[in-house]
Amino acid sequence: MKQKVRRKDPRSRGQRVRGTLFAVGFFLLIILYWLAAFYGTEWIYTHIDKRPSEVIVQLINCISGMFLWGVTMTCLGRFFRSEQMKFFKTMIAAIQSMSRGDFNVSVDNNPHNGPFVELVDSINNMAVELGQLEKMRQEFISNVSHEIQSPLTSISGFSRALQNESITPEERKHYLEIIEAESTRLSKLSDNLLKLSSLESQHHPFEPKSYRLDKQIRNHILACEPQWIEKNIEMDIDLEPVTLLADEDLLSQVWTNLIHNAVKFTPVGGTIGVHVESTRKEVIIRISNNGANITEEDLPHIFERFYKADKSRNRTSGGNGLGLSIVKKIIDMHAGTISVESKPEKKTTFIVRFSLQES
Repeated sequence: MKQKVRRKDPRSRGQRVRGTLFAVGFFLLIILYWLAAFYGTEWIYTHIDKRPSEVIVQLINCISGMFLWGVTMTCLGRFFRSEQMKFFKTMIAAIQSMSRGDFNVSVDNNPHNGPFVELVDSINNMAVELGQLEKMRQEFISNVSHEIQSPLTSISGFSRALQNESITPEERKHYLEIIEAESTRLSKLSDNLLKLSSLESQHHPFEPKSYRLDKQIRNHILACEPQWIEKNIEMDIDLEPVTLLADEDLLSQVWTNLIHNAVKFTPVGGTIGVHVESTRKEVIIRISNNGANITEEDLPHIFERFYKADKSRNRTSGGNGLGLSIVKKIIDMHAGTISVESKPEKKTTFIVRFSLQES
């Protein structure tokens, strides 16, 4: 059996060494001051006629040593206080910069800062994390603005075109269909944004219960039947009976999204596979299609908000890059995992895993 060896922090070891040296120096300084007071007063006594009593001599030596000690400590205190104030002013300036939204700050961490080393590390780490959050916020706003602007531009343009009285009824109907489609796209974007925000707020209702997962997935496949029949898609279905403890409504959104995506990106006459299998410890759901594969560069990013592996394909199909983000968030809430396998000339497969409670 391997034993874990705890590595000693070199900074704490250095602090112990400095503490030991400080204590030794402190003791030697006391001896030095006492000797200085002793020999100084002895020199004075050799130049006066009458030497005081030993009690007075010892008292004078103690007071002289304490005086020298006090003067030294005052000078050192002013020096260290000045250096400490510079250090605190640097930290305060960094915190004030972050409060104004400037996260490109870094406080130099000197090992001699003693107990404040961890505080400086925390401030620097906080600046980095807040900077990343600010970058994500700006990207999110930019993506939302882009997604909203595109359908609004279409709606505005075709609305102006409808004002032309010379257009034919067929053209008018076509323009109205585009306006309706773009309005639906805006509505879906708004709904997905609200849904994702609710899921990430930690206040979204989460009500797990035991239910038949295979029946739920089968119902979603049947609900999509008009779409896959229209594209003459062959359905390869193998659903092992499985009872899962989960939030049925939330997982319903997962299967709706994954199955709809499979139908959407499967070519006419293609094949979709939906397989459910279980072991004693977990249940595995595989949803695959033989449509265009996802490149290796895109695979690590497909669950990011607004990320689109194929921009033109998603635009024409009305996607907004939020569906898989919602899927990932819901699966994370259930302590599950989701992964993707996609290679050229092979199927693209989404693999979802959930742990099963042992009976």
